[in-house]
Amino acid sequence: MQKIEHRVAVVGGGPAGLTAAETLAAGGAAVTLYERMPRVARKLLLAGRGGLNLTHSEPLERFLCRYREAEPRLRPAIEAFPPGALRAWCDGLGQETFVGSSGRVFPRVMKTSPLLRAWLARLADLGVEIKLNHRWKGWDEDGRLVFETTEGNVTAEHAGTVFALGGASWPRLGSDGSWVAPLSETGVAITPLVSTNCGVCVAWSDVFVTRFAGSPLKRIALSCGGEAARGEALITAAGLEGGAVYALSPAIRKEIASSGVASITLDLRPDETEADVAARLAKPRAKQSFATFLRKALRLDPVAIGLLQEAAHSAGTPLPSLPPDDISRIVKAIPIRATALAAIDRAISTAGGVSFDEIDDNYMLRRRPGTFVAGEMIDWEAPTGGYLLQASFATGRAAAKGVLAFLEKTQGEESL
Repeated sequence: MQKIEHRVAVVGGGPAGLTAAETLAAGGAAVTLYERMPRVARKLLLAGRGGLNLTHSEPLERFLCRYREAEPRLRPAIEAFPPGALRAWCDGLGQETFVGSSGRVFPRVMKTSPLLRAWLARLADLGVEIKLNHRWKGWDEDGRLVFETTEGNVTAEHAGTVFALGGASWPRLGSDGSWVAPLSETGVAITPLVSTNCGVCVAWSDVFVTRFAGSPLKRIALSCGGEAARGEALITAAGLEGGAVYALSPAIRKEIASSGVASITLDLRPDETEADVAARLAKPRAKQSFATFLRKALRLDPVAIGLLQEAAHSAGTPLPSLPPDDISRIVKAIPIRATALAAIDRAISTAGGVSFDEIDDNYMLRRRPGTFVAGEMIDWEAPTGGYLLQASFATGRAAAKGVLAFLEKTQGEESL
């Protein structure tokens, strides 16, 4: 292992930052990791409360398509550290993984804390120094990093730096986007941070909200802007959220940006055709109430029937007065008007960040040689399902490799 003669900084203690620190230390660098919170990986710990979804098991080419427009730029980093490598890394920490029925990959213990403890122990063995309660403020006139601490501002000089400061979706856990200002002041182009993997705002009627806020919608399909997603959703007082909604965040955001509202259609019976639904509705109702008839004929629960009634009410026509063909069309395509995405501090993640045009193939800022960026602070987005974490791990590793190459080149030039 080559000895790197200068100490390197990693700023940010999430998955990308911890990966960068490990890669740098394993490559021979002396590493100091700075974290603004009292402990590292706060967001990772929260994400793992329901089972830490590390990555996904689908074929790599399909996996890479999940990154949409950013796929060509992220491809080299993910190919160098693909899902299989992430699982092997977990195994090396003594944290066996398994593939769930959805194809998602989780630690066998379904918790974050055992993996994080083992990871921090490895970093300690590698000599990584971790400084907590250090909030990065920018650079001083001599190019040194400036940190706000409980004892006042301090500066630190390093031969190379990896910034892995996350997006802006979890300010209480440290990801508040405060890094945008100091980077922008140096001329780095940053796409505005916006919500993604988030709920949408819908103006439900008061009656519907009173009865159904908090009710889940299972086995549905949503579509918007030519894209579709299956899964589940949840009615909220403010609108709609859940996995199927999150998957359509980019399409919904695009429609809202262009026209001020997004037209979403909700299919209550995605496995049946409109003709199948109409045939079920054409059967005699006998003495059943209309709601009971819908429940038995289409196996709809109360919230689904409430959605149908909400759609009919918005159209100005009572649902029971509609013929079976019209009702079947609504069942297969309930219109929902989303007026906004949920606030950024309620989003799972953010889109936007440092433009890929600002970094080279090694994740170094072109305007600041020796300064690298990784993780969610770069302008890419991905759906939930393990894709967010996979790219964070992979770009953290890629940025660290870039630092090692930069320092090797610098040391070689200094020795001439």
